[in-house]
Amino acid sequence: MIWIPITIGAAALQVARNAAQRSVMGGAGPWGATLVRFLFGLPFATVFAVVAWVLTPGARAHPSAWFWLACAAGAGAQMSATAAQLVAMHRSTFALGTAMQQSGLPFALIWGATLFGDHISPLTWAGGLVASAGLAALTWPRGEVVMRRGAALAGLGSGALFALSANCFRQASLTLDPAHHVASAFATVMVVQAIQTVVLTGFLAARNPAALTAVIAAWRQSLGAGFCGAAASGLWFTAMALSPVGPVRAVGVIEMPIAALAGNRLFAERLTPLQIAAGLLTAIGVVMAALG
Repeated sequence: MIWIPITIGAAALQVARNAAQRSVMGGAGPWGATLVRFLFGLPFATVFAVVAWVLTPGARAHPSAWFWLACAAGAGAQMSATAAQLVAMHRSTFALGTAMQQSGLPFALIWGATLFGDHISPLTWAGGLVASAGLAALTWPRGEVVMRRGAALAGLGSGALFALSANCFRQASLTLDPAHHVASAFATVMVVQAIQTVVLTGFLAARNPAALTAVIAAWRQSLGAGFCGAAASGLWFTAMALSPVGPVRAVGVIEMPIAALAGNRLFAERLTPLQIAAGLLTAIGVVMAALG
């Protein structure tokens, strides 16, 4: 059950990474801000991987063809998911795009069970569905909702692709060294971030050089995002090597009701009775998934 506190730590670091990324969003744009987590995370990911392997006696890498395929497929799916999420937000609203992206939780359970043979208990299935319902109610925007053509498909697609990428990363980590989960997870993070850095840097250099220049100019602010992103990814990958992706994703969404409560306490943001009920429902689903 050590994967549960590891997942909570990953979620906390992810919140810190998102906050740091936000500071460079204005000049670099969404794709530039996305590159920040890879480009400035890669040096930290490399250091973490080296330290993990040095401190793990008997660790042996087995970079088979399946490992490289899983890394490349996961990296591509994650970048495609980001693009789909941006489309959903552009064609609807930021909050609505975020709500639809939460469909990744049930998709994580489905992909793990159908494509990769993960054993998911009935309690975990139920917990994942309960947590998904709570998340949808918690993040669904209030007031008038405008959805242009293709927004729903893009939003659901982003959730499915994020879930697929997480399952690919789990398979890659388990293939590299099944006996040493931490070392294998951090090494997999390094490889994946290297692939994503090369691809996204090349894309921006060809299509939007100004965004790439803005990313490089904001290197001081970006270092914090890179560190938190690499550390969060390492913990996510470790948790997913110890447990199927579905339960990990279910426990990880605990950051949503926590963030809502923190906003109420620190910034006097009011919570509606529906949001409070949705937060409690999400927490119940997380507990069910963890116990399963």
